[in-house]
Amino acid sequence: QVQLVESGGGLVQPGGSLRLSCTISGRTVRGNDMGWFRQGPDKAREFVAAIRANGGHTFYAEAVKGRFTISRDIAANTVTLQMDSLQAEDTAVYYCAARRANILSTIRDPAQFGYWGRGTQVTVSS
Repeated sequence: QVQLVESGGGLVQPGGSLRLSCTISGRTVRGNDMGWFRQGPDKAREFVAAIRANGGHTFYAEAVKGRFTISRDIAANTVTLQMDSLQAEDTAVYYCAARRANILSTIRDPAQFGYWGRGTQVTVSS
């Protein structure tokens, strides 16, 4: 059974930082592409960042490039999203997702991911 569990969300002021973690069981971060997606109020789920199983190459949405950093710890089987310079527009539920390593399909499409966590709320407000 595959399980993804996110942690680290919360309330932060604009300009602040948060660190989200995702622990996966039943699969490995070594063998799976891992992604972070988010869904704001009355919005569709959107791509935030991802890291490929093969080579650990990283990808970011334009809105978060330079502010967010995705990384993985193969030994701990976790994926982390470091979020800096947070803005009100970053307020959303953040989801961790996994899929079998696949270099042929886009990593930015949530429909390409088959395993999801339940999400963690991030609220950026003064």
